[in-house]
Amino acid sequence: MELVEATAADLDALADRWYSLAKAMETYSELNELDADAIEGTIEDGFRAHLEDEDVTDYRIVHEGETIGFVTLRQGRHPSRQYSQYLRIVNLAIDEDYRSRGHGTAVVERVKELARERGCDHLKVSCEWQNEGARRFYRNTNFRPKQVDYAQPLE
Repeated sequence: MELVEATAADLDALADRWYSLAKAMETYSELNELDADAIEGTIEDGFRAHLEDEDVTDYRIVHEGETIGFVTLRQGRHPSRQYSQYLRIVNLAIDEDYRSRGHGTAVVERVKELARERGCDHLKVSCEWQNEGARRFYRNTNFRPKQVDYAQPLE
């Protein structure tokens, strides 16, 4: 498994995988519901913006020459904290046919290497509270709970 930095030529593959991930997240909260009228073109625009943002990098997850998923990373810092430099896993998606084969764990290990190379001292990730599979995966890859996010729709 390798991580290959995405380019403009990869936008369609990234967008398709992101859409599948986003659709799956709809089941966990009404706040995840996609706006069918607004989504056309916005996914590719979002990934295109990542290409120009020095703090965000998208990678294709490649296994035996085939793209099997993607991961989006965002670098940041908390200057007032002892653990101040972080790399956040924003999106991590493995194609369904390749899940439960160790690819996700391999991605996390490679992300740790990237974080160290970038001078980061910790990783961050979040997932939907109701997504027990994701929570279990992150616990099994040695992440530990740190805080809880709350959200409230304003109607």
